Amino acid sequence: NVGLAAHNRGYEKNYFENLKNIKKGDKIKYKYYDFEKVYIVDIVEKIKDTNWNYLENTKANKITLITCIANEPNYRLCVQATEE
Repeated sequence: NVGLAAHNRGYEKNYFENLKNIKKGDKIKYKYYDFEKVYIVDIVEKIKDTNWNYLENTKANKITLITCIANEPNYRLCVQATEE
């Protein structure tokens, strides 16, 4: 389970600015130099800022993306996807 967090607004680089538009079934491509994996989105959920359950170890290869939600300082958008 790879966990990534990033800003979605208010900074020069807002890597997750379009994360709010993602839906179940969408694909996420994780690329680092020549290394690449593709994941299918399973979960799109608003979670409490203290909820770290989605970052726990998993048996399946997963990626978990977390970002803030505009005007909701106590919540985060959590997107989790499983390797294709």
